[in-house]
Amino acid sequence: MIVESKGKNPRIHQSAVVASTATIVGDVEIDEGCAIMHGAVLVAEGAPLRIGPNCVVMEQAVLRASGGAVSQFPLTLGEASLVGPGAYLVGCQIGPGCFIASGAKVFNGARVGAGSSLAVNALVHIKSEVGEGERVPIGGVVIGTEHFTPADGARIGRALEAMNFSEYVFNVAPGPDAGAEIAALYSAFLRSSHAEDHVTGTLQPTAAKPVPAKNPAPAEPAVKADVGKVYDVTFYELEEMQRRRETGKKKR
Repeated sequence: MIVESKGKNPRIHQSAVVASTATIVGDVEIDEGCAIMHGAVLVAEGAPLRIGPNCVVMEQAVLRASGGAVSQFPLTLGEASLVGPGAYLVGCQIGPGCFIASGAKVFNGARVGAGSSLAVNALVHIKSEVGEGERVPIGGVVIGTEHFTPADGARIGRALEAMNFSEYVFNVAPGPDAGAEIAALYSAFLRSSHAEDHVTGTLQPTAAKPVPAKNPAPAEPAVKADVGKVYDVTFYELEEMQRRRETGKKKR
C-alpha cells in the first residue's frame, strides 16, 4: 500500500520490488534493486526516509523517520544492507553493507557503521554508535559506544539514565508523569501528521540510472508502475529476449 502523507508521495525505483502487503508512507525513497517484503512498514513522519540501492527489508520490519518542531530524526539505510524480519529502526543512520538481524532495534540518533552486523534481538540505543565492521551479539546492547551483554543489567540501567530518552526523543523531562505526557503529545503529533493521509493508487518510480553501452539496444517502452504491480526489470529483459528469438525464427 502506497500512502501520500503531508503532500509527499513515496518514490520507488522501477527496478525495486515492493510486496503488495508492504506499507510505504510519505517522504520515502527506495533506490534501485531493492526488495521490500510482505508486511514491512516504511513511514516518514516529518523527516525523510531513504533506502539505498540493493537493500532488502524483510517481513514485518518497521522503519520510521520522525521529525517535529524541536527535533529531526531522518532514517537512512545504506547500500546493500539487509534488515531482518521484525526488526525496528527509527530515526537512525545505517551504513552500507550492514546486516540487521531479526528482532534487532536501532533507536533515534544512533549510527551503525559500514559492514557492521547486529545479531538477533540486539539493541542500539539513542545517540549510540556501532563502529565500522563491529558485531553486536545476540541480545547485545550498545549505549553510547559501550557494549553490554544481557547479564549487565545494573550497568545498563545506570547507562540508560544518563541517556535521558524521554527528553531527547519526545522533549519531555523525565519524571513519574513522563509516560502520560509522552502519550498525549505523541498522539496529537500522529493525528496531525496522518490526518489527511490517503492511498494514492500509484507509485512514482525514480528515473533509471543510465548504463554506458558500446552497442546500445533500441530504447524499451516506458513501464508505468502501479500499486501492487511493481515491475521486475529482469523479467522484462527475459521476455524481450524470448520475443527476439521468436522473431528471428519467423524471418528464417
